[in-house]
Amino acid sequence: MLTECLHFQNSYIKIEMYIFLLKYIILLSENNILDKLLDPLHNLPSFSNKQRGKYKMARMRPLPILIATGSGYLGYDQYGRYKDRELQKLGIEVPPRVANELQVTIYKSIPTRLLSRAWGRLNQVDLPTWLRKPIYSLYIWTFGVNMKEAAVEDLQHYRNLGEFFRRKLKPQARPVCDSHCVISPADGKILHFGRVKNCEVEQVKGVTYSLETFLGPYTWTESLDDPSSFQDLLVTKEGNELFHCVVYLAPGDYHCFHSPTDWRVAHRRHFPGSLMSVNPGVARWIKELFCHNERVVLSGEWTHGFFSLTAVGATNVGSIRIYFDKELRTNNPRYNKGSYNDLSYVSNNNREGVTMRKGEHLGEFNLGSTIVLLFEAPRDFKFSLTAGQKIHFGEPLGTM
Repeated sequence: MLTECLHFQNSYIKIEMYIFLLKYIILLSENNILDKLLDPLHNLPSFSNKQRGKYKMARMRPLPILIATGSGYLGYDQYGRYKDRELQKLGIEVPPRVANELQVTIYKSIPTRLLSRAWGRLNQVDLPTWLRKPIYSLYIWTFGVNMKEAAVEDLQHYRNLGEFFRRKLKPQARPVCDSHCVISPADGKILHFGRVKNCEVEQVKGVTYSLETFLGPYTWTESLDDPSSFQDLLVTKEGNELFHCVVYLAPGDYHCFHSPTDWRVAHRRHFPGSLMSVNPGVARWIKELFCHNERVVLSGEWTHGFFSLTAVGATNVGSIRIYFDKELRTNNPRYNKGSYNDLSYVSNNNREGVTMRKGEHLGEFNLGSTIVLLFEAPRDFKFSLTAGQKIHFGEPLGTM
């Protein structure tokens, strides 16, 4: 069932892209822009109106071509996925279908940052008291929100969608596990976890991204040794290895995230980027998805060495808030994609950085998104998870 859901989500995002292109073509057609671009006789006075009419009758229109080719492509794609499912039923492992460069470029051309900023402003518009319950009830029914866990169950208490998305939980709703060193920082679904190998991290099974591209250049601390790889820079203690865990927050999940362990945050790196969807289907389709999207990387140390938590933005989730960092501004037009902005929390007056305790409030998203943990730990560290499982904030990730 999970596999079928992933196939559906993957196809859905392609259909969204296709519909966006259709709307764009229709808009151009309605304003006669497309005819001017595609009609080489438009500005040639030597052709009579009669000749011009015959030419236009013979010329193929772009909209029917787009509809025909797009429908054929979607049909071909669905047939390929049907064959993959049949092979999987026979026990044959099928590699994921990864988007090519053109498909990724088309998706990134959609103005998701602008749409997310518009969505963020809409979320701050106060709703009339009489309208709050119907709208929030529809959202609760659609995404399966459990309001019995909310600190305030009265729907009319939330003045706007933003307040409803960022609702707090009752103190006893999420007990923090004391017997394990690392806990889940948020409610969500476990997409993938395990050891980092050859400087590549798996966002889902079979689809990877570059560790160095994701975190950026290693400049936040000085390295005394001459490492053979970027991964070796992060492993500071002998006998340790680098581990990772990806938690996907769906729109119906609790939107705040917490400190997963006792650690010191020394550095923040903000990557402005795209805001593509990060649902599991898209994560299987787009390689290095988390490297394309806007993200905030918090890095520092815990008792076993290097530790980092990265909050990854997504469509309609341009706003990533870190409670102790008042200077952070995400999805801001003044930041260019492809760059990054650094901030050190270590200063002459504060040599330790920001000290976080396990379970302490750390930040929040406006809607659903993804948390990526990368940390150094002894080789005997073992995750107590299964891929695809639902997890709540405070529950253990592993032990050693």
